[in-house]
Amino acid sequence: MADEDEAAGLGGKLDFLGHFADLPDPRQALKVLYRLDEVLLVTLCAVICGADGWVSVALFGKTKLAFLRRFLPFANGVPSHDQFGLIFGALDAAAFQKCFIAWAQALSGAIEGVVAVDGKTLRRSFDRAGKRGALHMISAWSSSQKLVLGACAVDEKSNEITAIPELLDLLAIKGAIVTIDAMGCQTKIAAKIIDKGADYVLGLKGNQGSLRTDVELLFDEQMARGFKDTTVSRMKETEADHGRIETREVFATADIGWLVERHDWKGLKTIVMVHSTRETDKGIERERRFYISSLPADAEKLAVAIRAHWGVENSLHWVLDVNFRDDDCRIRKKNAPANFTAVKRATVNALKKAPSKESIKSKRLLAGWDHDFLANTLRCL
Repeated sequence: MADEDEAAGLGGKLDFLGHFADLPDPRQALKVLYRLDEVLLVTLCAVICGADGWVSVALFGKTKLAFLRRFLPFANGVPSHDQFGLIFGALDAAAFQKCFIAWAQALSGAIEGVVAVDGKTLRRSFDRAGKRGALHMISAWSSSQKLVLGACAVDEKSNEITAIPELLDLLAIKGAIVTIDAMGCQTKIAAKIIDKGADYVLGLKGNQGSLRTDVELLFDEQMARGFKDTTVSRMKETEADHGRIETREVFATADIGWLVERHDWKGLKTIVMVHSTRETDKGIERERRFYISSLPADAEKLAVAIRAHWGVENSLHWVLDVNFRDDDCRIRKKNAPANFTAVKRATVNALKKAPSKESIKSKRLLAGWDHDFLANTLRCL
């Protein structure tokens, strides 16, 4: 009786599972022993607590079955590690990612500020037997809310250029500033962002023909003349950290009428140059980076957006590599790599929302040790 009372008091409905209710289950209904919501719940809980593959997910489920039954019946227990792999391998990856995005957007609410879009390759996810290369995932990261807004796998026969618009189509980004590195600096992607009611700041390299050359030439000419012929917004900042002094000068101008006429970019208003100087004990390094943007020529605002873009590397990709050993994951069969990677991104969101100021690593330990902490983390989702 005490166990039943505890289950009633500490369990209850989990809102996040409702976003996966329409996820198609490819299994034959009459042969299903383990409900799909049960499979998803035990996997998410296991990964929160440190599981990094199907063997550890199954072991967690068997060990924590009483805890899991606070929320769902688990009438037949939990699947074996092989069954977990088969179920996740059969689930449609695109449908899974749509469910994840719907949940993430409900979690984040209205999106404000910078949405950084960037890709990451899972180095050990290749499947030689299945003749499949390593999985490459595109993620959208809210820099202000520190949440993964969405992710999608890049098809082997495609690349980021086609995957990014597909991800943007699923996101409600109206009013946000979308930042993408040079790979995503494409006219169709810029148009997609504007059509979605957002603004863009896109890194510019040599993959856009003469555009980068023209932007660089304009800045070279105007700097030589002290910007006498054009209106420019500028700012300068210096940071000292880890034995390195870095100075960044940002220049932005909207006097680009001839450039807009020559290059057909929807919404293009401003070009930006960032000049960085790094001083270390090994010497001085200088670098110039160029960007195009649909925002007005406000150097301070553009500098904040450019700096915020690196949050996807430091707060997401680094966390996945260090805390989740993303590059060492050997899940490889069918759709399982993409789906398990989506679970890990869901776990990042869960841990960011968890009721504690501890590090991600410490929160995972707490979740494994303290059932109440894990239950409260689930209720935040």
